Amino acid sequence: MPNTISRNGLTVKQWKKINSLLPAEKPKTGRLNRSHYVIINGILWILRTGAPWRDLPERFGPWQTVYSRFYRWTKQGIWQPILEVLQQEADAKHKINWKLHMVDSTIIRVHQHAAGARKIGPDGELRTADTLALGRSKGGFTTKVHLKVDGNGKPLGHVLTSGQDHDAPIFEQLMQQGKVKRQGRGRPKLNPKAIAGDKGYAAKHIRDYVRSRHIKDVIPTKSNQQPRANFDSKLYKKRNHVERSFNLFKHARRLATRYDKLPEIFSAFWLIASIIMWI
Repeated sequence: MPNTISRNGLTVKQWKKINSLLPAEKPKTGRLNRSHYVIINGILWILRTGAPWRDLPERFGPWQTVYSRFYRWTKQGIWQPILEVLQQEADAKHKINWKLHMVDSTIIRVHQHAAGARKIGPDGELRTADTLALGRSKGGFTTKVHLKVDGNGKPLGHVLTSGQDHDAPIFEQLMQQGKVKRQGRGRPKLNPKAIAGDKGYAAKHIRDYVRSRHIKDVIPTKSNQQPRANFDSKLYKKRNHVERSFNLFKHARRLATRYDKLPEIFSAFWLIASIIMWI
């Protein structure tokens, strides 16, 4: 199963895998930046504990420094490329299971501190509950995280929506997550040989989408649908890997409850946790 976030931060081996993928530690002008190693471990401490930034221990330096570095890197979009490079390296070593991929979703309770984002974004766009991935469900004020994993339970990508959104309309967007570039020539890998999901994905447009891409459909039928004679129940039992991945993600309290007003910040924490699972 994937790695989890250690109480002691990154190991030397883990740090070597991502050090070269981060922005340059020494700026062209001005004073030296605080060590990226310390900053990353400070971010991981926040991710693991779910504590407010102001409660960051002094050993990581001023909390403002760690937060500003995290916020700046998130705005620059560095987390997704790092994850893609790690997935590319794993694929080159045949460590990605392309025989079966799985999709599922989980509802995350939204803390009251996540409310109150500005209605107008920095680019002048209007922010609504949908664009902020905030909604109402039976669990109250919630966000839904849609996840795609490989056959080993390693995360390939995720999508955030409002808590009340159904899984089926997000399926095609989720299937576009986890495109892995080859280190040599050839098209990037994307589609597995089979895809497994629960009855929430038992829609005609999903089955048509899967069939058109020559992917085996491992999705059961609903009680009001005609049973399928060729359904692979043995392969479907492996779908528990995606549920176990959600369980590992939620060991990080910053993911088990949403405290962030903006979806891109909350999504960044999911990306960082995914990176840890690949190293």
